[in-house]
Amino acid sequence: MVVHLVDGTYELFRHFYGLRRFNKGKDAPFGAVAGVLHTVLQMIEKGATHVGVATDHVIESFRNQLWPGYKTSEGIEPALRAQFHPLEEALIAMGVAVWPMIELEADDALASAARLAEADERVQKICIWTPDKDLAQCVRGERVVQMDRRANKMRDEAAVREKFGVEPPRIPDLLALVGDAADGYPGIEGIGAVGAARLIARYGAIEDFPPEVLSGERRTLALLFKDLATLRTDAPLFADVEALRWRGPTEAFATWTARIGDARLAQRVDKHATRP
Repeated sequence: MVVHLVDGTYELFRHFYGLRRFNKGKDAPFGAVAGVLHTVLQMIEKGATHVGVATDHVIESFRNQLWPGYKTSEGIEPALRAQFHPLEEALIAMGVAVWPMIELEADDALASAARLAEADERVQKICIWTPDKDLAQCVRGERVVQMDRRANKMRDEAAVREKFGVEPPRIPDLLALVGDAADGYPGIEGIGAVGAARLIARYGAIEDFPPEVLSGERRTLALLFKDLATLRTDAPLFADVEALRWRGPTEAFATWTARIGDARLAQRVDKHATRP
């Protein structure tokens, strides 16, 4: 079987701002929610059987306690933020496995789900649907891959090495050194992407860097940023990968499609739920 893990928060943002190009400033209350539902349904129509979606139930996480500049919900447009919880409810009604994160982030859920699925011998491939470079650390060979919808590329381990210059497990070291503006930590001054990759290639993990390369406060910050960049993989999301099998919508889905105003979505979902 192939397991598909979807970054629901990214998809919600993608559809919200994608619609902005056409709605002339009039945001539909559930426009982005409908977009994500269609995206997941398209995966099912193309043959996906096991699907899980991770969401940020709240933006803040334990990482905000580690670094005061870490990303928060500040600045998120109200019309977008108002669709976070409805997305989770609509996906659940559609019969899709959903993991709303509070203390952890959606990225941690994706990493945890990938680890759990990878441990199951029945799983042939795990596809993590997100362009977020953090998730590159989860890639393993050709079995656990990252699907970058934005670039329309699939990245296996070789592709991660080609793009970032380091092996997947060293992605947190790389991000710690160069920083991640989206997540709100700056990296280490004077170290760029090329230089960071060279240092990692020579010395390995930041913990193994000699003092003449990284010491004092710079070393302390680098280790802190690495902790921020390291995804947690111990979230107890499911006990059996069969929990991700899509079997069709619940009775509540008809109510949701009515709220969204998309009867065609309900028809398509019902069609595939009853398919032999």
